Amino acid sequence: MKDFPIPVVAIGPGTQTEDESLDYLPMPKDMDTYRPPVLPEPEELAGCDAARAALDQVLVLLDRTAERGPGGQVSLNAMPAADLALVNQIMGEGEASALVREPDGELEVRVQEAVLAGVWRLMTFRTQDGVRTLVDDVIEVGQVPALLKAIAVDDVWPAGTMPQWVGQLPPNVQNAPMLVEEIRDQVADWKPGKLPHVVNLTLLPVTPEDIGFLDHMLGTGRVLMLSRGYGNCRISNTRMANCWRVIYYNSMDKVILNTVEVVDMPEVAMAAPEDLRDSHDRLLDLVKYLEQA
Repeated sequence: MKDFPIPVVAIGPGTQTEDESLDYLPMPKDMDTYRPPVLPEPEELAGCDAARAALDQVLVLLDRTAERGPGGQVSLNAMPAADLALVNQIMGEGEASALVREPDGELEVRVQEAVLAGVWRLMTFRTQDGVRTLVDDVIEVGQVPALLKAIAVDDVWPAGTMPQWVGQLPPNVQNAPMLVEEIRDQVADWKPGKLPHVVNLTLLPVTPEDIGFLDHMLGTGRVLMLSRGYGNCRISNTRMANCWRVIYYNSMDKVILNTVEVVDMPEVAMAAPEDLRDSHDRLLDLVKYLEQA
């Protein structure tokens, strides 16, 4: 018998080896959920009238704002220490925070969403001669603090000062100039009520130099927000009207979505009306508990 000229090779599942394995980008795994604060016994809360009065005002604002009415603020300035501690305990720290800092560094506003969505704590600090002092402390109710919108409007480049690139492009800058023109056209055409225009840089053939060039041409404003609901989301205003940079990260701090949004305020930064209604119901339960004192 002659040798078979073709070697016999087994085939089927498990018989073949793969030279390369698929390396998927890890996605976020953890998500924050509402947890009611652990409060002292009712008899220990006697005398915290200022805290209860402030929370009653927040409750009224939540009821009004949930029906798409105007938001409002409740001042915590000069509140007794025991009352302020109780308010801090009930407010807690939610998913979203923001920072607004003046260029000279003298004034800084720290914004922190409470565990109640749509309830924000705004603390203004002044730094002089190396000394940092709290000068204003308020609770604001609304989809997003009005200060952030006002600063974004104030940061827009005055007419005629928008940067224009003339001459040869920097090395490795390829598609950014076309994206800049697209974004500027969308900004010029934007009107209240118009759907957001999103430029998804993650899906486009852009280099790191493209993104750097784009950010330079759009400018960077003073608002920086961080939302930690599902992974992390970093939101910052540009110096073009109604134009925002929105970047999503997974739990490993790797970018999973990099966008430019043309809209008055990115949806991810705002509390929805149903969130405000939930916050009203949750705070109402807490206020009823305090009334037992």
